[in-house]
Amino acid sequence: MHIYVEKPKIMKISLEARSALHLLIVIAMLLYIPVAWTQEPETTPAKIIKSLHGSLLEAMRGGEKLGFQGRYKLLTPAIENSHDLGFIVKTILGRQWTKLSGEQQQILINHFRELSISTYSGWFKEYNGEKFKYIEQKKMPRDYILVRSQFTRSNGDTVSFDYLLRQNKKGWRIINILADGVSDLALKRVEYRSILKQKGFKDFIDMLKKKIELTKKN
Repeated sequence: MHIYVEKPKIMKISLEARSALHLLIVIAMLLYIPVAWTQEPETTPAKIIKSLHGSLLEAMRGGEKLGFQGRYKLLTPAIENSHDLGFIVKTILGRQWTKLSGEQQQILINHFRELSISTYSGWFKEYNGEKFKYIEQKKMPRDYILVRSQFTRSNGDTVSFDYLLRQNKKGWRIINILADGVSDLALKRVEYRSILKQKGFKDFIDMLKKKIELTKKN
């Protein structure tokens, strides 16, 4: 005689519960993926510039209390995290860069880095109510981004600072600055190429060293 034994209902409930749980997990994963894709990048060109401005104002407020070396130490990570100094040097020198040995290139980058940080440390050394204002971010050719801003002095006069940025492996970095429309890259290109071509590498490095010393006296 065949005896029919009904399967325990608890097993049926367990299977249904597993199916429901599996479905919830799949739905959750599908909902999560678009969110992850649409998250804002950690650093955008505008954020890079705003962070730089914040550090500059901090150095200005520190002023004489920090001293030149204190401002230099404070601004070093800010400049390194906002500027593509290697790319700037290569762009300034153009073909002359390729004529330098690997050792000469590294020496040049090191001095240019020191000069860049020293220049900021010498310029932004006191605070009297100055402020930076972010204006806008614009797309430029070759996937560059232009961030426009304005610096207001204590007397009310303003200076326009426009930053051109490109994206490298580390993120968005400044490759040129225009102060009231005047390109810092263009000015350095004329001066640096002329000195390097006419006087040679040693005199060129000596010129950078003299500029570094002058920033400490400003």
